[in-house]
Amino acid sequence: MRALLTLFLLISTTAIFAQDEEPELQPLKAVVVNAQTEKAMESVHVVNLTQVIGTITDQNGEFTVSAAVDDIIYFSFLGFKSQKIRVTNDMFKFENTQIALTELAYALEEVIVKPYQLTGYLEIDVKNYPINNSYQYSISGLSVSYEGGNKNPSAVTKVLGAILNPADLLRNLFGKQPNQMRKLRKMKEDDQIRDLLASKFDRETLTELLQIEKVDIEDILNNCNYSKSFITTANDLQILDAVSSCYEEFKVLNRKK
Repeated sequence: MRALLTLFLLISTTAIFAQDEEPELQPLKAVVVNAQTEKAMESVHVVNLTQVIGTITDQNGEFTVSAAVDDIIYFSFLGFKSQKIRVTNDMFKFENTQIALTELAYALEEVIVKPYQLTGYLEIDVKNYPINNSYQYSISGLSVSYEGGNKNPSAVTKVLGAILNPADLLRNLFGKQPNQMRKLRKMKEDDQIRDLLASKFDRETLTELLQIEKVDIEDILNNCNYSKSFITTANDLQILDAVSSCYEEFKVLNRKK
């Protein structure tokens, strides 16, 4: 009986250690093709969402990325529907695995052009020309500047308030997904991921990488006092840098409490 108990404990301990071990990464090779034409697609962005590693396909549509079984791989290319796949054992055994992307059909929306009639007099034309209402404020002693939003006397006060007293919502958002937020630094260090984010404005890749909703990203930046104009017009890389900066400041403030 004692021998059986010892054997059971040994097996249980081994199983626990096996669960704690990191999955072994292997080179995953495959090719991306156009689902309609079956032609190889060059320069498709390939991102391992689990490991936060990025690459692009070559002229033959081929790519190699480090991955483990059950990792999620994300494919993105302008004009095509983004796709996610889960890595299986068979994908390591057979290097000719094909990933097909489907082309999107875009409907052009009506564009209204608003002409600005210039008089030739600078003082008058300056008043009539549209102005971007996003403002950045630099605070002495801090290495980054802050976007204050609307131009009004309270803008700087709002910035200082955000630095000294983080909102409860901001704390909850960062606290909900601590593991995902740790990916921020890895994302910023990967050149391929940065290149992909710099070309995108839809927040789709960011939400996939961070595993948070688009509304959460907006709430984070709102509570860090970034203007609505910045939140809606910045590319995904600028948004990533803004969220990362906000998160780092939040951690510093939390340590002081």
